[in-house]
Amino acid sequence: MYGAIKRGGDVVFSCISMLILAPLFLVLVMAVKLDSPGPVLFRQKRVGIHKRHFYILKFRTMLQDAPDDVPTHLQSEAAQQFTRLGRLLRRTSLDELPQIINIIRGDMSWVGPRPALWNQEDLITERDKYGANDVRPGLTGWAQINGRDELDILQKAALDGEYVEKMGLKMDLRCFFGSFHKVLRGDGVREGSRKG
Repeated sequence: MYGAIKRGGDVVFSCISMLILAPLFLVLVMAVKLDSPGPVLFRQKRVGIHKRHFYILKFRTMLQDAPDDVPTHLQSEAAQQFTRLGRLLRRTSLDELPQIINIIRGDMSWVGPRPALWNQEDLITERDKYGANDVRPGLTGWAQINGRDELDILQKAALDGEYVEKMGLKMDLRCFFGSFHKVLRGDGVREGSRKG
């Protein structure tokens, strides 16, 4: 029952958000285009509900020849791959705004486990233990407000499982509003793999 209500809310809120954010989208489209050669949007294969693949959309933050299928926080040369504008977009999470389109399409929800890359088999397998691959992935989620890039695979999957167990309006609101706090503080964002 909650799933149907949540999906309806996702669509309505996404459409309203698109209308309100249209001027910001236009500014960001022009800024990304002028900042460096390449497409405005970055598409990447991710794992959706029931492990179906889809392409997530983001504003491009890295150079055209940057690796496509490696999480940014695991790339040893990530710092050198960012465009001039890219680091700001990433730090403020503005690069994630095109995922509102993914939400309207039904690929994602506003809140849920962040969609894994198609080749993150360790995370996908671990999430299976908690049923976290059987809910729609989200723009933000419980793991995002409890560590984001700083979490290892086991921690992330366990938090995704906790979200699935407690999924409901109260949990979704907690994740949604908690995300603003995390973004403003820049918590949990890490670019490039750790040394040693």
